[in-house]
Amino acid sequence: MTSASPPAPAPARPNRRSVAATVVGNAVESFDMLAYGLFAPLFAKQFFPSSNEVTSLLGAFAVLGVGVLARPAGGFLFGRYADRHGRKPALLLSIVLMTSGSFLIGIAPTYGTIGILAPVLLVIARIGQGISAGGEWPTAAAYLMEEAPKNRRCLYGSLFSASTGVGVMTASAIGGGLTALIGDAAMRDWGWRVPFLVGGVFGLLLLVLRNRLTETEVFQREVRGRKSRGSLRQVWNEHRRPVLLSVLIVAGIATVSGTWSAVVPAMGQRLAPPGRMFLVIVCAVGIMMVLNVPLGLLADRIGATRFLMGVTAVFAVCGSYGYLTISADFPSLLLAYGSGVVYLVSVTTVLPKLLSEIFPPEVRVIGMGVPHAVTTAVLGGAVPVLATYLDERDLSGWFVAAMMAVVVSVLPAVALSRAHVRPTEAAEEPALAAVK
Repeated sequence: MTSASPPAPAPARPNRRSVAATVVGNAVESFDMLAYGLFAPLFAKQFFPSSNEVTSLLGAFAVLGVGVLARPAGGFLFGRYADRHGRKPALLLSIVLMTSGSFLIGIAPTYGTIGILAPVLLVIARIGQGISAGGEWPTAAAYLMEEAPKNRRCLYGSLFSASTGVGVMTASAIGGGLTALIGDAAMRDWGWRVPFLVGGVFGLLLLVLRNRLTETEVFQREVRGRKSRGSLRQVWNEHRRPVLLSVLIVAGIATVSGTWSAVVPAMGQRLAPPGRMFLVIVCAVGIMMVLNVPLGLLADRIGATRFLMGVTAVFAVCGSYGYLTISADFPSLLLAYGSGVVYLVSVTTVLPKLLSEIFPPEVRVIGMGVPHAVTTAVLGGAVPVLATYLDERDLSGWFVAAMMAVVVSVLPAVALSRAHVRPTEAAEEPALAAVK
């Protein structure tokens, strides 16, 4: 089996405008993608009418799952395109697709107006957004890691992670502000449409910004002239072990993300007064945005492996307790939601570095994108439906136990992934000697 080469040294002075456009773009993508999970409890009955609120919510989350299931197509199509034609054109195309889906959700007629076509429109919009999300993350992550100095990759990853928080917090702030301004009844009637329309406008502005991106030197120097690039067959034949390791690493992240982006906010909205859960999300994400860059610097200093082991151990305890004891009280909601936010922010800070270093540049985006998208599709799509179903039947304890078992499996996978990196790169990881 051919050993993957690590990213080539990036320029000493990265293009700050290009980095900013990538980071801001991820914020807009996150806003558009995660807004559905945040606002689904408000519009679920309009598209899936039922006398049982949970049944309507299950229908809305099923559409969420369909969107997630579309991610593998995005990982393959965008990965192939980015490795063959460049990171920049792939980043432009992902914004167009995500923005179109957001606009469609914002203007979609309800079930009472056009019947079964209403949820069909939601499905079409979410499939487009799912394909976009499946290609956006690996392309943007590869772009940032190829621009980043070698000893600052976790810091750049923290910027990428922080931008996700900006998207979530913006959507929540709009939701909380609108609820306070127009009331819960109006939010459920038409107010939920506003964030999707705003997200579409953000996307159009970002398209102009991303058009000024410069292509990475790594792609121009090491990829553009190769005859064999962007090949899924090459990834599987020559880099099978990194693929399997990527699946294990992403499994824990996808499980937590599926739970904390949709299920925990929905639980909070059912338990708490109108608008309180939006405030909790804004507070939790705001705190983590302040800590994001220091966490990236810390991960660069102590090593991505040691950093990830620490945050995973803490989350296994705090996340379980917060989920199982969630109530309408603000501190309880903040603990339940905040524990997942801390874990996801910490992991996504080091994930681009971990995955980009085990795939060579000519198959980096497709190598990162397909395993990431497939794993996210299988777990991220099923988890919200499964968690909601079990919670309704007072079986949350079993769900949490299974979820934490998957989360903890990340640790040996990360240890093995570091052993796959070239010795000169592995020497920069202070914790590597401890896990071998």
